[in-house]
Amino acid sequence: MILSDRDIRWYIEKGLLKIEPLYSDTIRENGVDLRLGTKFCRFRASGKIFDTSTSWENLNEFYDCVDVEEGEGFIVHPYEHVLATTMEYIGLPDDLVGLVNVRSTFARLGIFVPPTVIDAGFEGQITIEIIGSAFPVKLYPGQRFLHVVFVRTTTPVEKPYKGKYQGQRGVTPPKPD
Repeated sequence: MILSDRDIRWYIEKGLLKIEPLYSDTIRENGVDLRLGTKFCRFRASGKIFDTSTSWENLNEFYDCVDVEEGEGFIVHPYEHVLATTMEYIGLPDDLVGLVNVRSTFARLGIFVPPTVIDAGFEGQITIEIIGSAFPVKLYPGQRFLHVVFVRTTTPVEKPYKGKYQGQRGVTPPKPD
């Protein structure tokens, strides 16, 4: 079942769902809008091969991260793959899952965010992948960029998320299993 705005407010009021900071326009009809944070990571084009069985200690050779001031903006180049973070820190109880989508305004510009699931029990800022449009697009920290729909599980999950990204702040690059 997808939560309505009333359900979302109830979860927040009971302290079961955490969204900090919570703005007056965050809660929508059937989900929440999250804002872009100030940290972006751009992958570098290179002839190097990243070997997922051995290269994890050299991962930082493949990307650069920057902090962007709110009014400054960050340009996503055509078809470029970047990582970004949300401004909000969220915490899900063990009976909610979040389904993350880019807001339609940005999707209509050709910006793509691959399917992202926020697991029950997760807590932290959300690191998202952004794929650029056919033309450069300038994004700004603080813009409402994502829409998250919360789905209630039929029963609380037996093992809430306690993985390697728990408690993350800022952009978190991939970590090995």
